[in-house]
Amino acid sequence: MREKRNIRLAQPFLSGNEKKYVDECLDTTWISSIGRFVPSFENRFAEFCGVDHAVACNTGTAALHLALLGLGVGPGDEVIVPTLTFVATANAVRYCGGTPVFVDSEPVTMNLDPERIEARISARTKGIVAVHLYGHPADMDPILAIARRRGLFVLEDAAEAHGATYRGRRTGGLGDAATFSFFGNKIITTGEGGMVTTNSAALAARIRLLRGQGMDPSRRYWFDVIGYNYRMTNIEAAIGLAQVEQLDLHVAARRQVADWYSRYLAGCSGFVRLPLQQPFATHAYWMYTILLDEAVRMDRDAFTDALSDLGVETRPVFYPMHVLPPYEEPVADYPVADALARRGVSLPTHASLTEEDIRYVTGCIERICVLGTQAHAVGNLG
Repeated sequence: MREKRNIRLAQPFLSGNEKKYVDECLDTTWISSIGRFVPSFENRFAEFCGVDHAVACNTGTAALHLALLGLGVGPGDEVIVPTLTFVATANAVRYCGGTPVFVDSEPVTMNLDPERIEARISARTKGIVAVHLYGHPADMDPILAIARRRGLFVLEDAAEAHGATYRGRRTGGLGDAATFSFFGNKIITTGEGGMVTTNSAALAARIRLLRGQGMDPSRRYWFDVIGYNYRMTNIEAAIGLAQVEQLDLHVAARRQVADWYSRYLAGCSGFVRLPLQQPFATHAYWMYTILLDEAVRMDRDAFTDALSDLGVETRPVFYPMHVLPPYEEPVADYPVADALARRGVSLPTHASLTEEDIRYVTGCIERICVLGTQAHAVGNLG
């Protein structure tokens, strides 16, 4: 084994005008939620997604909450949500007083299985949240067809899918609205931050109203509704504008990392299953996520611990919502999501990784898998 390295799971890639734009904020003292960079970032991001409106806010979770409120979710409503997702997707439904109703995954992309949606719809169902998990778009056409037939909204949770495409169209403009996260580990970042995108002027106006404490835009300090302080700062938007100016570069860099992984893991067939890109999509590869084959006779956590010992940071696939205490279902039937969560591992994926970094990571994986199939102790890896 080559000399041990320290390979981080994620890190921001700040190669454009980030410092220049932040310095402008500091020099002009426009550092809060008013300043030229907020609308500039919104307009540039809307243009990138191919939509008419984008509304920036302070987190991806706030974006989900605002979008669901704008789409009319309230107490007593049910919203279809994939059980395999980050917890914010379900939490935002609860923030509105609604109930997330979970649906199992399909095994190839790990996304919401369209064939399982109808069985979970009730008279109280208000809409469907389609999560583009780890950067691969959900299969939107059948989801949208169900929604149209049933009179439901479709919200894309695209927190992990900046720049991904579905049948030639970018995520962010496929449903009634979409939400994005700009947390520090995302494809582009503002440190923290989020965005709602939509083609509906009325929905965008409603979300802007709720974002700023509900203050009437034409009557200062007059509040018709209860709103929230979900605004993005000008400094965050300055970083965001610099990032979106190079968004194609960010996505291309991740796709290059994914290509390297796929090339160097080709010899691990039978040990790991690699992420697949469906013909209808282009994957944005927020994370390059593999599945351990049952031939590897160690559990997922032992596998990731072994990689950590060799200096490779990883993350497990999310726990399904139905096993978490706030959402636990005593009798649950989500076999695909359970299997994906049990054996799924996200590998280091960011634009600063080199081909030699990927060769090191994949070499570690191959060594661990070979020993794992031989039931060797993790301690033998040193």
